[in-house]
Amino acid sequence: MRPEPVVVDAVRSPIGRAFKGSLVDWRPDDLAAHVARGLLARVPEAEAAAIDDVVLGAANLVGEQAKNLGRIAGSLAGLPDSVGGATVSRACASSLQAVRMVSDAVVAGGGDTFLALGVESTTRTRHDAFVPGKHGNPRFLEAARDDYVNDMYIAMGVTAENVAKRFGVSRERMDEFAVRSHARAVAAQDAGFFDREIVTVPLQDGSALAADDSPRKKTSVDLLATLPAAFADDGVVTAGNSCPLSDGAAAALVMSHTRAGELGLRPRAKVLGCAVSGVAPELMGSDRSTPPASCWTGWG
Repeated sequence: MRPEPVVVDAVRSPIGRAFKGSLVDWRPDDLAAHVARGLLARVPEAEAAAIDDVVLGAANLVGEQAKNLGRIAGSLAGLPDSVGGATVSRACASSLQAVRMVSDAVVAGGGDTFLALGVESTTRTRHDAFVPGKHGNPRFLEAARDDYVNDMYIAMGVTAENVAKRFGVSRERMDEFAVRSHARAVAAQDAGFFDREIVTVPLQDGSALAADDSPRKKTSVDLLATLPAAFADDGVVTAGNSCPLSDGAAAALVMSHTRAGELGLRPRAKVLGCAVSGVAPELMGSDRSTPPASCWTGWG
């Protein structure tokens, strides 16, 4: 019987709003290390020295997120030098890819205890390092070329405009969905639903952050209707109905089911399988195609 990967526990930091939010003073490596320590503190049975490897996912591996961030975060979290680390990028699915890699390692018999991390500090990433016009391959930038491929560097907001146009998603429907999403997030916060997964983060002023920045209690359809389109003059995507730019980190402890049983740990989920598929860059986010990476889990 092959080993089965299970998620023993998982935590995250609160999500800060980029550039003006609560986590702007946190380096991404320190933030990833902080949630890793928080996770290991919740599962003392999993000794740090027994971790076989750390895999960290981050979309933008530039600036303070450059180098081998997985190894760096592991070291900052207090793992011994004997524990290695790796870093992977699959754009928005980078941390899912980290979970996929450690799960596959369990199945392959490459170890029985892994730490999967994810981090993104939009605030502190050096944005000029990945401006397409400065560093991008011309075959993705110059449509007039005979060897032009596609708009690989297209902005997410522009792809959202393309998807909305192709599938007939109106501005009104988008605004209504955004208001409902905020209302549900605020209700979950007020009910303490997220408390079980959040590692409190200390701030420079001596306070501590224990809740996400972005959910807005006072948003409304009427208020969102006043916002201008952000990516096209006649567009439907605005700052109010699109995803915010954020800072945050997460960690998951993935083990073989046999090791979890030996330690007396009750898994939160079992990883049943993973699959990867692509979609045309200009239609990223389309609901008619599989996301860049996905994992299916059975919740216990």
